[in-house]
Amino acid sequence: MSTRRAFLGLAAGASAVAAFRDDALPRVLAAGRETADEAPEAVAADEAYWREVQQAFTVNRSYVNLNNGGVCPSPRIVQEAMKRYLDLSNEAPVYTMWQMLEPQIESVRRELAREFGCDAEEMAITRNASEGLEAVQLGLDLKPGDEILTTTHDYPRMLTTWRQRERRDGVVLKTIPFPVPPPSLDLLYERFERAVTPRTKVILVCHITNLTGQIFPVARICRMARERGIEAIVDGAHAFAHFPFTLADLDCDYYATSLHKWLFAPHGTGFLYVRRSKIGRVWPLMAAEKQQDEDIRKFEEIGTHPAANHNAIAEALVFHHGIGAPRKAARLRYLRDRFLRRLAESPRVRVHTSLDPAMSCGIGNLQVEGIDSVALAKHLFDTRRIIVVPIKHPEFEGLRVTPCVYTTTDEVDRFSEAIEQVIAKGLPA
Repeated sequence: MSTRRAFLGLAAGASAVAAFRDDALPRVLAAGRETADEAPEAVAADEAYWREVQQAFTVNRSYVNLNNGGVCPSPRIVQEAMKRYLDLSNEAPVYTMWQMLEPQIESVRRELAREFGCDAEEMAITRNASEGLEAVQLGLDLKPGDEILTTTHDYPRMLTTWRQRERRDGVVLKTIPFPVPPPSLDLLYERFERAVTPRTKVILVCHITNLTGQIFPVARICRMARERGIEAIVDGAHAFAHFPFTLADLDCDYYATSLHKWLFAPHGTGFLYVRRSKIGRVWPLMAAEKQQDEDIRKFEEIGTHPAANHNAIAEALVFHHGIGAPRKAARLRYLRDRFLRRLAESPRVRVHTSLDPAMSCGIGNLQVEGIDSVALAKHLFDTRRIIVVPIKHPEFEGLRVTPCVYTTTDEVDRFSEAIEQVIAKGLPA
């Protein structure tokens, strides 16, 4: 280890964490080569390696940002790429943006499709997971009385979309609860299977929930749905580039995600996957000519839009590959477990996230019993500038805490110390 530390020049202290170096990406790649033979779980605790990754970001360290599940910052290499494309766009937009930059979306499409494991003709570049999911939710032909099945933990916007279809088309939305955390993946599968009726036409399932970070047995649910002639849509908003998987692991027909979360792509980027045989049966959000019925690009029609955002996705993929998906997932679990296991020792802390690696990754949810979660989140920000998300769900409440690859162990420990102080002394009056 000492040889690698000398090679990387990591003698600097805390100030080095905040300073960005112009050669950050080459140093991340070099650090990756130096640790190539080490297991992801070993690298997860190697602070020398992660200090190199931390310096690739331009975050404000006066905040402890533990809400990366909402939207992640992009590393400097992605920011700079987007700025270059914006500058070029504004030289003569009708030519530089439409004729030069916009066609480059095809390169991004190919790279994203390769990463996800699908054909490029099944991959639409969108602005976020919500846009992709709504394209399918609103684009499928449904009749009055048709049932849609999802959980009570799905994203509010997606539930709102189904409720609008209830009002407009007379379909029926059915939601199923589940315990937090559930005892097994089998229970989650069985909840769906038991709730299916002859009128069930669509299942919407989260790959990983935004509330507690619960991973679902997507492949089993999708196979069950296909066997019964049910359309299965997967909400992957928090999953892509969060932990390793490909389409082959899911066997789904529809999948949408946001890329400004765990891929660290520019804000306002995402993708929608639709199995080729299904494209023609989904109406796009914006009208398309009949000759586009089987063209995945019909889902990208949104009028005039910047090319800079989606073109810079390519740089985010380069950065992601520089770390490696298994290594990233191991680090996220390491940071999550660092605070959850520590705080779980208190009898007043209830952990709503499973620590089983098959059931969760970098998202953690905990509750301090006897303390209102909204008030607690406000206290953490007001007194220590720690950013977390208070969750007030009809079935439970708690704090959603999502560290990232740029998060330091010191920042995680400061969060734990703040919670322990509240447990000991309560919130100030």
